[in-house]
Amino acid sequence: MQLDVTESEVRQLLSMQELIPAMERALAAFSAGRVVQPTRLMLPVTDHEGFLGVMPAYTGSALGVKLVTLYPQNKDLPTHHAVVILFRPETGEPLLSMDGTYITEARTAAVSAVATHYLAREDASVLALIGAGVQARSHLEALRLVRHFREVRVWSPRSAPEFARRHGVTAAASAEEAVRGADVVVTATTSRTPVLRGEWLSPGTHINAVGAPRPDWRELDDELLRRACIYVDSSEAAMRESGDVIAAGHFFAELGEVIAGSKPGRQSRDEITLFKSLGLAVEDVTAAELVYKKVRGQAAGG
Repeated sequence: MQLDVTESEVRQLLSMQELIPAMERALAAFSAGRVVQPTRLMLPVTDHEGFLGVMPAYTGSALGVKLVTLYPQNKDLPTHHAVVILFRPETGEPLLSMDGTYITEARTAAVSAVATHYLAREDASVLALIGAGVQARSHLEALRLVRHFREVRVWSPRSAPEFARRHGVTAAASAEEAVRGADVVVTATTSRTPVLRGEWLSPGTHINAVGAPRPDWRELDDELLRRACIYVDSSEAAMRESGDVIAAGHFFAELGEVIAGSKPGRQSRDEITLFKSLGLAVEDVTAAELVYKKVRGQAAGG
């Protein structure tokens, strides 16, 4: 498919500094009911252990859809590939298409940064990354914009040493070693069974869990779910798609409600907070709208 905006162009046009506040506004609008967005359709591609997701949204100013594939077994290719198409809301005319791979990567981390801003302790200074792929990289960039970390640890079964060398952080020998004493933890894995245990967590830890997007997959063990106050991006999606939230059987609030002030964020210094991120179409469409405005601006100026 010929794209109007390639992945490299999206990377040049979309900055994390502007994406984080855009995601904050999008989440608040979603929780307030100002966004038209059904729960994503996930089509299994069973023969190849993959999925095709269809994610449409209308924000009032932007109308679009993301088509995304998830192939967790990919080794030499990304596990996610995506395309975002925007339409003119007034007429339905296609405006442009763009590669959605970086949009998915960046907006996920930007949303975790919003969650970290509202839910992590203000003096959080140790970050643990479980997973060493593109999401670990984007989360490292995004979370450093909302908290000052004096130490960053990373663990994955294969790639942690290389990731640590590339980004100037510390490779841990195990997930437990990475997590013990951490103030903020990110789980960004393709694991279908728990990789993070509640017994490893210190009082006051905040967790951003961005893996395990299927109802029968888990990243978090029962002890963690019992100890944590759980926040989600979408209540409907969380109870349908997240194996962790389904196992917990409850959550406290949507992140958008916290942003709007209708629900509280962290309520004590020792509280363990968990943000379970599944990813929303409104995030993709909002990010794509930022790119489109820059493309349009360049065309007008050129």
